[in-house]
Amino acid sequence: MLVDSHCHLDFPELIENEAAVLALMADKGVTHALCVSVKLETLSGIIGLAERHANLFASVGVHPDNADCEEPDEARLLELAAHPKVVAIGETGLDYYWHKDAPEWQRARFRTHIRAARRCSKPLIIHTRDSAADTLRLMREEGAGEPGGVMHCFTETREVAEQALDLGFYISFSGIVSFKTAESLRDVARFVPADRLLVETDAPYLTPVPFRGKTNQPAYVRHVAEAVATARGESLEAIAEITTRNFFQLFKDAKPS
Repeated sequence: MLVDSHCHLDFPELIENEAAVLALMADKGVTHALCVSVKLETLSGIIGLAERHANLFASVGVHPDNADCEEPDEARLLELAAHPKVVAIGETGLDYYWHKDAPEWQRARFRTHIRAARRCSKPLIIHTRDSAADTLRLMREEGAGEPGGVMHCFTETREVAEQALDLGFYISFSGIVSFKTAESLRDVARFVPADRLLVETDAPYLTPVPFRGKTNQPAYVRHVAEAVATARGESLEAIAEITTRNFFQLFKDAKPS
């Protein structure tokens, strides 16, 4: 039993093959998945998926890379988060890789998401790229530890992981942890306490070994879990059990089907 804690099943590469993607997911023992929002204009597709399938859940948020889209305020996020299949706020955060000028609108949007998460008591899904110091600073300033959440697709240092853990956050590993060049990330995977581990695909992106070059999908989270298990010297079964339990512990509104 595995859970893909972060994917984008509404993206064209996956939604066009919805039935096949979900069938393979079931065949590989991936029982649940969280479909993550990147902008409000496409949220209806995510909600539709979650409504059609009892084992899929949704989040509400606007990705930090998306500039030309509806800018949510707290009231709008709270309204959308009231849907019974919405279990998280995000993904949100900061990305200075694509926005090297570190725009203030990105930081303001992140603060809005954190405040909404605190008000509705739903965990945050946080994206950070080339922005760890500011991401952690804003998390502290806005009290992100109150709703808690997950540092998704973690690629930062052990020191960043430690600070996020101190704020009560979980650490989620994607297919990157299986890449040959990712030994430093596997060191982080060894460091993270078992009760704070999650695995994800970020499908359709970041396909793990041995499927690199192909479109990623939730079924492949098994290979992410295998890479984490190997790094930690544990069995796949143990990592599957741990990460599944952690998922439902963090996303309390997600009910196992």
